Amino acid sequence: MSEIKCTVVEKIGIIKENQSGWNKELRLVSWNDAEPKLDIRDWAPEDAKSGKGITLTEEEARNLMGLLENYFG
Repeated sequence: MSEIKCTVVEKIGIIKENQSGWNKELRLVSWNDAEPKLDIRDWAPEDAKSGKGITLTEEEARNLMGLLENYFG
């Protein structure tokens, strides 16, 4: 199995700081040299490791933002 390449283009912000040192963050990430996408996942200190997460295109992120705005009013 080939190795997965992850390039962090931009660290946008921390969604939640965890006591373990891992933080749930929103980043702009390119996976395997593909077009960068918005990415939400847990990251270990010093970016040593990352947990499972979700990636969103700009269109998907805008749709999610609309859904959240409608839900939370």
